[in-house]
Amino acid sequence: MKVLILGSGVIGVTSAWYLAKAGHEVTVIDRQSDVALETSFANAGQVSPGYSTPWAGPGIPLKAVKWLLQDLSPLRINPFADKNLFSWMLKLTLNCTHHKFQTNKQRMLRLAQYSRDSLGLLRDELSLNYEQRTQGTLQVFRDPKQLKSVQNDIAALIKSNVNYQLLDTAGCIDIEPALANVEHKLVGGLRLPDDETGDCYMFTVELAQKCREIGVKFVFDQQIERLNAQQGKIVSVTTDKGEFNADSFVMALGSYSPQLLKPLGINIPVYPVKGFSLTVPVLDGSLAPVSTVMDETYKVAVTRFENRIRVGGTAELTGFNLDLPESRHANVDFVLNDLFKGAGDMSQAEYWTGLRPMTPDGTPIIGGTDFPNLYLNTGHGTLGWTMATGSARYLADVMSQRTPDISTEGLGLERYK
Repeated sequence: MKVLILGSGVIGVTSAWYLAKAGHEVTVIDRQSDVALETSFANAGQVSPGYSTPWAGPGIPLKAVKWLLQDLSPLRINPFADKNLFSWMLKLTLNCTHHKFQTNKQRMLRLAQYSRDSLGLLRDELSLNYEQRTQGTLQVFRDPKQLKSVQNDIAALIKSNVNYQLLDTAGCIDIEPALANVEHKLVGGLRLPDDETGDCYMFTVELAQKCREIGVKFVFDQQIERLNAQQGKIVSVTTDKGEFNADSFVMALGSYSPQLLKPLGINIPVYPVKGFSLTVPVLDGSLAPVSTVMDETYKVAVTRFENRIRVGGTAELTGFNLDLPESRHANVDFVLNDLFKGAGDMSQAEYWTGLRPMTPDGTPIIGGTDFPNLYLNTGHGTLGWTMATGSARYLADVMSQRTPDISTEGLGLERYK
């Protein structure tokens, strides 16, 4: 079967790998000049199944109001940026019940754990090196109220058999010794020892090369304009430079997926959530994190690569705006310097922004559509790197008419019908 994948981020490239390994003839097209140059380029670096939590949860609307009012707010909303924002926010609010939170989190954990295990197998099979570390994630709390509210997450972790450790401040320092310098600012933490880290861009570039070696074709600098349907099937994709035919098509364009699907009568609730990151060279390793530290107060993650520190976080609901004003550096700058002062060389700071494709319930949309040869692999939000490998492996099984290794419940478009 000839398969055309739209999008060459980590979702598109992992999909290409598993589909090619399943025996299909695969081509990937993208508007960029190479793979992983948009959302996959400089994300926070976490492969965090244990931190796979939907935004929509009990009390979130009130928390969001408080976040908007606090200094160094982790959330910013421009209500006039996009006509689809209010509809998406309403759907998110309707998912903020305890029951829906538990259901959505279980779905996310199922896929994320499968993805982490699939990533490990793929890494070993191909001897990939993307500056990975397998030393877990530590979520640190500055307020005793955060320790109390984390119980909802812990209940879901227990139900999914996810390893965790609830730590006091001394326990946090045992895991991340550099936090001894800010002991007075912390009240405890939640450690997820089975989580991993790594540079998503490096991984995607390496895997793309492995894809080429088994016959996958990549076509770049192609602005995708539309999908063409005839007699209930997709027959081709039109770009600004030509037309591409295939037997089956995979939509892996992240935040831009809804724009191409809507003319076909397919409406998916995926909204672009803008995030920021900072990357600096390690200046003093003794002051730097060992793995990933997630600051719950500011919703910012600090991740250690080999000789770099990546700081990622904040969320803006501002449509497709990709501006990177200096004022928005404040959150990531503050958390790095507040928790790990002197660890990184700020004189060489590199800033980045990207659009994370978020569904209102947190779970991505993977699988078929009303068109029998059009498939979706999109809507991973902040967890594209965490869920990429498992999502692609799952999709390849679905498209190859094999029984997936995990349950299909709640992963497809049908949950919105």
